[in-house]
Amino acid sequence: MLLRSAPRHLHLHLRLRLHSTAAAAAVATPAPPPRPTEWTEAPVSSVRPATADSSLFHVSLDLSSHVDLLASHVAAGQFLPFRLPSAPYPIFLAISSSPPASSAGLAKSFDFLVKRLPGTPSARLCDLRPGDLVHVGGSVIGRGFEVGRIADARDVLVFATGSGISPIRSLIESGFGENKHTDVSLFYGVRNLQRMAYQERFSNWESRGIKIIPVYQDQMINGPVSEAMSRMPFQG
Repeated sequence: MLLRSAPRHLHLHLRLRLHSTAAAAAVATPAPPPRPTEWTEAPVSSVRPATADSSLFHVSLDLSSHVDLLASHVAAGQFLPFRLPSAPYPIFLAISSSPPASSAGLAKSFDFLVKRLPGTPSARLCDLRPGDLVHVGGSVIGRGFEVGRIADARDVLVFATGSGISPIRSLIESGFGENKHTDVSLFYGVRNLQRMAYQERFSNWESRGIKIIPVYQDQMINGPVSEAMSRMPFQG
């Protein structure tokens, strides 16, 4: 998930039914100041296609020498700024890996799901090789998803399209959905199966209590979930 400017509002697309109300929504609070005041260098540890058509890429940064940066990632839904050579503007990528605190403190890297758009900084990032250095913010931005606000929900519907699944992976793998009293359904919209990332993780997500409903473009227009998905911008 890529933004050209800092996210002013980080929205968790959740619809839910509570015990006493028909519906509610959880929205993260506004992000801190949009531009980092400090930058640091970190090496790329992995770059590889995330989809069959190579429209999305997995990118990982080795942060074993950046303890403070790792520690600043405390919630799913946070972003990291990138500044790439010759790029006219920084880009902000949602962190797809779970916060270190939810992985027994073993995480020494950040993972990202990047949409490769030719001629953009994101494409340059996808063209890097392991060992290449990139400039990133000295800390993550945003407070992430405030999932505590829906702690009493019986049913939660999560919507994501294209690379927007990136922060949802972080959300799921940090323990969201493991409450046996809450049913969580993930509607994941893509153009076709070749553009669907994280298929290899679906079994694990389902074991965590997430019901996954793939939604393809023709279903968004003509299918039973068209009304729900029509309110979302299609990312690819």
